[in-house]
Amino acid sequence: MKRLVAAALYMALALSAIPGHADTSAAAALRDGDMRKLIFHDTPEAVSSAAFYLADDAGTATLEDYQGKYVLLNFWATWCAPCRHEMPMLSELQTEFGGDDFEVLTIATGRNSPAGIVKFFADTGIDNLPRHQDPKQQLAAQMGIFGLPITVIIDREGREIARLRGDADWSSDSAKAIIAELIGAEGS
Repeated sequence: MKRLVAAALYMALALSAIPGHADTSAAAALRDGDMRKLIFHDTPEAVSSAAFYLADDAGTATLEDYQGKYVLLNFWATWCAPCRHEMPMLSELQTEFGGDDFEVLTIATGRNSPAGIVKFFADTGIDNLPRHQDPKQQLAAQMGIFGLPITVIIDREGREIARLRGDADWSSDSAKAIIAELIGAEGS
């Protein structure tokens, strides 16, 4: 039994020393208010390779295309009232942190017309977030998205490290501290 405990401890220490295996405990410690719903995984998880549609018929992309930066991936829909409440806060997060190290990626999943998405963004004053779509919910299904909104944080290596079900105050001091810790923890 002692050998098993020692082996587990050794493995945990070894994993924390592996490049790309980010220690998210400091970011997790910053959770307060709505951010307490943000659950950090013990081990990063693979994400889907399903393609989604880029805004304005610009083709398709996959989450792999975003490797190299932290991504706050938000699944939403035009009919979702909590999504309408949350979207301006996601926009604020993108304004403050968006760039080479971080991006808010919004994907409307299910039946959302492109015109409806444009209207949704206009009505909520959003002009800095993408209007991407997952109309057949292939990406959402492979990512285990049941209910909206759901937000997933993906690390630089393209792995899911945290998930929040439901809406949250992404403009809160806690949310901003978590993002700052994540993108600053590994340097730019």
